[in-house]
Amino acid sequence: MIRTFKSVSTSQIRKIVMPDFSWQHNYYEHIIRQEKDLDHIRLYIATNPAGWAQDTLNIKEGIQP
Repeated sequence: MIRTFKSVSTSQIRKIVMPDFSWQHNYYEHIIRQEKDLDHIRLYIATNPAGWAQDTLNIKEGIQP
């Protein structure tokens, strides 16, 4: 299921938006089994952009959000 989603998405993104698009390597995925885990992930997603500028990788590489 994920493979199909990524394949279709990659084709469309490369065609419409970004010809050299590729997925991030070594991403972490898991099944969310409890509401508290979902709440933790939601909080992470909501607050993650605020820390972008302080991320040493982004500073080193000059990557902008």
